[in-house]
Amino acid sequence: MLYWLTALSDGGDIFNLFRYITFRAGGAFFTSLFFGFLFGRPLINVLRRRQGKGQPIRDDGPETHFAKVGTPTMGGLLILSALLTATLLWARLDNVFVWIVLMVTFSFGLIGFADDYAKVSKQTADGVSGRTRLLLGFVISGVAAYVAVISHPGDLQYKLALPFLKDTLVNLGFLFIPFATIVIVGSANSVNITDGLDGLAIMPVMIAAGALGVIAYAVGRSDFTEYLDVHYVPGTGEILIFCSALFGGGLGFLWYNAPPAAVFMGDTGSLALGGALGAIAVVTKHEIVLAIIGGLFVVEALSVIIQVIYFKTTGKRVFLMAPIHHHFEKKGWAEPQIVIRFWIIALILAMIGLATLKVR
Repeated sequence: MLYWLTALSDGGDIFNLFRYITFRAGGAFFTSLFFGFLFGRPLINVLRRRQGKGQPIRDDGPETHFAKVGTPTMGGLLILSALLTATLLWARLDNVFVWIVLMVTFSFGLIGFADDYAKVSKQTADGVSGRTRLLLGFVISGVAAYVAVISHPGDLQYKLALPFLKDTLVNLGFLFIPFATIVIVGSANSVNITDGLDGLAIMPVMIAAGALGVIAYAVGRSDFTEYLDVHYVPGTGEILIFCSALFGGGLGFLWYNAPPAAVFMGDTGSLALGGALGAIAVVTKHEIVLAIIGGLFVVEALSVIIQVIYFKTTGKRVFLMAPIHHHFEKKGWAEPQIVIRFWIIALILAMIGLATLKVR
């Protein structure tokens, strides 16, 4: 919205600053951060009053989690509100990629909100059925994937870019749309699975968003793509503003979610933020790189898949409990120990993912 102030610029005044994506990204970060600090406590108070007993704790979960009874959920509302406000204020609203990412983020947020609401209102760990969530997720992601494809330059449409290889594209044809759909749905649900400890999911999401923001800015500039030998996708630079807003909103939320959490993100936040990461990867043509940057989420999801398949096949368990962060809890690791070590892993993977921009 503020970008339109450039119409008042003569090229040498303060309004000219709004032309620069980096300046507006900084504005989005601070706007989102201050929003979180300003409205975080009032929102938590409202959630606590409305939810009463807070988020239901699973009976079959780690015993240490019973101490968290009464903690309200739906804290993702704080992140999404800050994210929406900052993005609409600082991003160019004539950019289709911004709207694709926003649509995915808030559509998955609505699915998560419905799930959280069902759990809280019925005081059960079971919310919206998994099939319904997946069906809605695939529909939303399919629409987003199609719009992204037709918005890409002609030489990139329906093609998959491979990291570490220069000028290499695999033409998937129409199959690219279901592939991109799976990327978005998989990302959303992987982050959702990871969100099981105080602060565990939000920091890796912020780290991944920061890395993807850098990638979005780079592939949106022809001079950068020529130097880095990556594919040029005009318009993706504006996604940096969304990522900066997500980072700021995430910090504002983490202030209240750090152990012991005053509020849980809930599916409202985890599904939305995971969907956002998947959508950014699709619009920037870095779907495979997302699996590197978000490798922590991949491992969390795989631990559940492996546990279920192995148990149904043999009647035995690979992990003491899945997802894998619960396995380490069962082994006696303290919650902050698990969380901080997983943050470190997420940062290392993000650096490896960023390295793919040059290692070709």
